[in-house]
Amino acid sequence: MQKIKSLMARQGLKSPQESMADLSPVENFRIPSKEELREMREQPIDPQAEQEIINSIQEVYYSNDSFDMVQHELEKLPPELNLLELEEYRDKLKRQQAAVSKKVADLILEKQPSYVKELERVTSLQTNLQLAAVICTNARRQLSISKEDFTEASLGLLANQRRRQLLTGLLKSLRTIKTLQRTDVRLSEMLEEEDYPGAIQLCLECQKAASTFKHYSCISELNSKLQDTLEQIEEQLDVALSKTCKHFDISHYTRVQLAYTLLEKTQTAMDQLHMHFTQAIHNTVFQVVLGYVELCAGNADTKFQKMQYKDLCTHITPDSYVPCLSDLCKALWEVMLSYHRTMQWHEEQDKEEAAPTTAPIPIHLYPTPKVEEEEAAPATDEVGAADTEEAVVDHSYVKKKLEHGLTRIWQEVQLKVKAYLLGTDMSNFKYDDFIVVLDVISRLMQVGEEFCGSKSELLQESIKRQSVNYFKNYHRTRLEELRMFLENETWELCPVKSNFNIAQLHEFKFMGQSRSPSVSPSRQVLSSQDQVLSSQDQEVLSLFQHFSQEGNPFERHIDNKDEETEDVLASNGYESDELEKCVYQDYDSDSDVPDELKQDYVDEQTGDVPLKSASRETLRSRKKSDYSLNKGSNAPILTNTTLNVIRLVGKYMQMMNILKPIAFDVIHCVSQLFDYYLYAVYAFFGRNDMYESSGPGLISSRLRTTLNRIQESLIQMESLGEGGSSVHGGPVEERKEKVPSPHLSQLVVLTASETLYGLAQRVVATESLVFLAEQFEFLQSHLDTMMPAAKKPFLQQFYSQTVSTASELRKPIYWVVAAKALDYEQMLLLMAGVKWDIREIMSQHNVYVDVLLKEFEEFNKRLGDVSRHVRVPLPVSNVLWEHCIRLANRTLVEGYGNVKKCSNEGRALMQLDFQQFLMKLEKLTDMRPIPDKDFVETYIKAYYLTENDMEQFIKNHREYSMKQLANLVNVCLGSHINKKARQKLLAAIDDIDRPKR
Repeated sequence: MQKIKSLMARQGLKSPQESMADLSPVENFRIPSKEELREMREQPIDPQAEQEIINSIQEVYYSNDSFDMVQHELEKLPPELNLLELEEYRDKLKRQQAAVSKKVADLILEKQPSYVKELERVTSLQTNLQLAAVICTNARRQLSISKEDFTEASLGLLANQRRRQLLTGLLKSLRTIKTLQRTDVRLSEMLEEEDYPGAIQLCLECQKAASTFKHYSCISELNSKLQDTLEQIEEQLDVALSKTCKHFDISHYTRVQLAYTLLEKTQTAMDQLHMHFTQAIHNTVFQVVLGYVELCAGNADTKFQKMQYKDLCTHITPDSYVPCLSDLCKALWEVMLSYHRTMQWHEEQDKEEAAPTTAPIPIHLYPTPKVEEEEAAPATDEVGAADTEEAVVDHSYVKKKLEHGLTRIWQEVQLKVKAYLLGTDMSNFKYDDFIVVLDVISRLMQVGEEFCGSKSELLQESIKRQSVNYFKNYHRTRLEELRMFLENETWELCPVKSNFNIAQLHEFKFMGQSRSPSVSPSRQVLSSQDQVLSSQDQEVLSLFQHFSQEGNPFERHIDNKDEETEDVLASNGYESDELEKCVYQDYDSDSDVPDELKQDYVDEQTGDVPLKSASRETLRSRKKSDYSLNKGSNAPILTNTTLNVIRLVGKYMQMMNILKPIAFDVIHCVSQLFDYYLYAVYAFFGRNDMYESSGPGLISSRLRTTLNRIQESLIQMESLGEGGSSVHGGPVEERKEKVPSPHLSQLVVLTASETLYGLAQRVVATESLVFLAEQFEFLQSHLDTMMPAAKKPFLQQFYSQTVSTASELRKPIYWVVAAKALDYEQMLLLMAGVKWDIREIMSQHNVYVDVLLKEFEEFNKRLGDVSRHVRVPLPVSNVLWEHCIRLANRTLVEGYGNVKKCSNEGRALMQLDFQQFLMKLEKLTDMRPIPDKDFVETYIKAYYLTENDMEQFIKNHREYSMKQLANLVNVCLGSHINKKARQKLLAAIDDIDRPKR
C-alpha cells in the first residue's frame, strides 16, 4: 500500500478525498460518497468483464513512472467541450480506476499469508544468530583456558623426543661399527656368489661409513683395507665380463653392468668388453682349427700350438675341412650372438630409463651401514643433477661404442674365415662338400648382413676366388664325364614315372624353398629347426631372433637320408622280354587292367585314354598315327645321360644360387652342357653327308649356325675331321676349354632295316633332347633372375638360338630313316619299265604303285614294332610319314621325268596311278594334306601346257630340277614345236639353273 501511495506522490496525484475537495461544485455534486464507493467495490464484478476493463486501459499508462496522466487527459480534450461526453468519459476512467484498485487489493490480499510467513522466518533467523554469537564467545574463552593449561606438557614431550633421537643415532653408530667389523667375511661370500653389485655397494658404503666415523679409533685403519678389496673386486669383475663374450647370460651381464655403474666406470667397461670380444674371436678360431689339425696329425706334437693362425689353416686336410669350417662358424656365431644380445640388453635398458618413472628405487640387497640423512640432505638435488648428466654421457658413449664395434667384430670374423678359406686348395673337393662350404659361407654372409648390414666383401672375394678355381676344374671334369656317358650310351629308355618332373629330383629341391640368400645344398646342411621354418616365418624372424635362445644356424643335419631319396623311376623298370607291357606305364594302377587293353593307343591330340569298355574293333579302327602305349602316353622320353645332365644342371644352379657373383660363369657352363648334348645327338644321328645334300631345307639356317658355333667354340676337333678336312686343335689354352667330339657307341646299330635303321635309338635320343630343352624352358625365369642385368642378352640369345632349335633336329635325324626305309631305287626301275606312249585309256594302274604301297605298309608295320619298345610321339610319326611321303612323291616326279615318250593316254595313266597311290595312302596315315601332293599333280598337268604356258611354267616353278623341266619340253612339246622354240625353252631352263651352280 505504501508503494502505491509513493507512486501517486511521484505522479503528483492526490487521494480521492483530496481530489474531491478540489473539484468544482458541479463535479462535487456528481461524485459518489464513500459509502457509494464501498458499495461499488463490494459489488460483485464479473472477472471477465473486469479483465476487459483493465485491457481497455491505454498502453501509455504503463510506459514509465514519469508519465503525467492528468496532462495526457487534458491534451486529449476536444476544442469544444460537451458535458455529457465528458461525464461519460469520466465514468469510464472511474470504472477503469475502480477495476485497477480492486485488482491491486485482491493481489495484496492474496500475497498476505506468504508475507506473514516470510516475516516469521526472518525473525527466527535473527534469534538463531544471536544464540550463535553467544556460543562463539564461550568457545573462545574455553580455548584460551586450554592453551594455558597444556603448554608445560608439550615442552616435556619435545624434550623426551629429542633425547630419543639422540639415543637412536647412537644406536645406528654402534650398529654401523658392528657391521664394519664383519665386512671382510661378507665381501668374500658375495664374491664367491658372483654378486658383484652387492659387494661393490657394500664396499662403497663401508668406505663412506668409515670416512663418516673416522673419529672412532676402532675403524681408523679400515679405509686402506677396503680400497685393496675394491681393486680385487675390479679384477674379478673384468674376468666375469670376458665370460659374456662366448656365452651371454642376461642375469650375469646385468650384475656385471650394475657393478661397473656403481664403480662409475661404464665407459671403461665398454672398452674392456670390445677388447675381450676381439680376443675371444682369436682364441676361439685358433682352438677350433688347432683341435682338428692335431686330431688329423695323430700325434702330440706341440709345434702346431706355436704356429700363427694363418699357417695353421694350411694344415687342415680335405676330409676334415668341412667339419672344421662348420665348427668354426658355430663358434663365431656364439661370439656374434653374444655381442648381438649385449646390444639388445643396452637398448632395452635405454628404453626402460627413457620411460617415465615415479621415483628411483634404491638397491639395498644387504644390511649396509647408513649415515645420518640430515647430513646428506642439502646436497641431494645437486648430486642428482650431476648423476643424470653423467648417465646421459655414459649412455651416448656406450651406444656409439657398440655400433662401431659391430663393424669391427664382423671385420675380425671375416679375416679369420678368409684365412681359413684361402688356406686350402678346394679345386679337387667333392661337389657335395663344396656345396656345403658355399652354403655355410653364404649363411655366414647372411649373418653378417643381419649383424651389421655388411655386404661381406672379404668373404665374397675369397669364396669367389675359390669358386672360380673349383668350378673351372669341376666343369671340365663334368664335360669329360658327359662325353664318356654319351660314348657309352646305348640310347635306351630310362624308365621314369609318367608324372616325372625335375622338381622331384633332389638337386632341384632348393627351388621350392624360400630361404635367402642361403639355399639348402644337395644335402641338407642346416639345422632341423631352420627347416621347420615356413617362408612366412623367415620373412618375420631373423637368424638372431630365431636362434637367440637355442640352436645354431650352422648345425649340420647328418642323418638325413630320407630327404635325399627320390622316387622318380618306374617301380619295375624293364622286365625280361615283355617290354611292350611295362615301358612308361603307371605301374601303381595298372594291375587291374586287362592285357588286351594295354595295347590300346592314346589320342595324342586330345590326351584321352580309351575306356575299358571299348571294343577291340573300335580301338583298331583308330588311325595309328601315334605309336604310343596306353598308360605311358604322357611319360617323358629320356635316357640315363639326360637324367645326369639334368642333375648336373641342378647342381650348377645350386652353386649359382648360393654364390651370385659367379652366376654368369655358371650359366655359361650350363649352356655348354646343353650345347654338347645337342651336338652329340646331331653328330650321332643327324650327320649324314649322303642324305644331307638330298634334303634341302632339312637343317634351318638357325640350326646350322648353332651347330657351327658349338663346333667352333666347344668341340676340339681331331687332326683329321669327320669330313676329311684337316682341322687343328688351336692353342693349348683354347684346347683346355674344348672337349673332343664324342663317338657313337659300337653297341648302337643304325644299319639294320628290321629296326628301321635304329629308329628306337633315334627317337630316344631326339626326344630326350626335346625333353631337355623343355626343362631348360621351365628354368628360364629362374636363371633370368640370377643372371646379372648386363649379361641377360647372352641368356636370351642362348634360348632363342639354341634351346629353341632342339625340336628342329627331328627333320635331319628322321630324314636318314625315311631315306632308307623305302626302296626308292626299285620304284624308279619299275617306272622305267612302264610304257607311257599308249593309245588307249587304261582302267588299271601300274604295278609300281602296288609295290610302293607295299613298301609303305611294311614301313607302317615296322614303325608299329618299334613303338612296342619305345613310345613314338605324334610329332615324330608325323615327321617320319612326311619325309617318306615327300621322298616317294619326289621319286614319282623323278620317274615321270625319266620318260622318253608319252602320249595323252599315258598322261592319263600317270594321273590314275597317282590317284590310286593317294587313295591307298590316306588309309595308312592320318596326315592331311598329303605332303608334296601338289608337287606331283602340277608336274603331271604340265604335260598339257602349250608353248607359251610352258615358258611361264618354267619361270614360276623352280622347285623342279633342270632335268625334269627339260623332260617336259622334250617329251610333251617336242612334236608340236620347232627346234628354235625348243632351244629357247631349254635356254630358259639353263638360265634358271645357272644361279644354283
